[in-house]
Amino acid sequence: MNVALWVVQGLLAAAFLLGGLLKATQPREKLAGNMPWVQDFSDSQVKAIGAVEALAAVGLILPAVTGVLPVLTPLAAAGLVITMIVAAIVHARRGEYPGIAVNVVLLVLAAFVAWGRFGPHAF
Repeated sequence: MNVALWVVQGLLAAAFLLGGLLKATQPREKLAGNMPWVQDFSDSQVKAIGAVEALAAVGLILPAVTGVLPVLTPLAAAGLVITMIVAAIVHARRGEYPGIAVNVVLLVLAAFVAWGRFGPHAF
């Protein structure tokens, strides 16, 4: 189970680091082509969302690898669960139902990591 948790942590970290850095560094107008939801948010809000995602990605891996405050790993996963709930709500309000499916998959993976690292496979 520990191996499965590490694999999921790595996949989530890669996905959220790439997505977060993209949102944090690209202009909102450029993102609007693939992410039409950004039109509902200001530039600073989109950059903040990107920063939160990138920091959560780091939090999924770094504390566990270094052994420094390893409780941050399941907290980062729990934060991503909340982030995906809010993202699904935004997509639902905009009628972007395929986006909700992606949010649900990421939410389930993050919940799995939070459960595993808070519970039976904590560091």
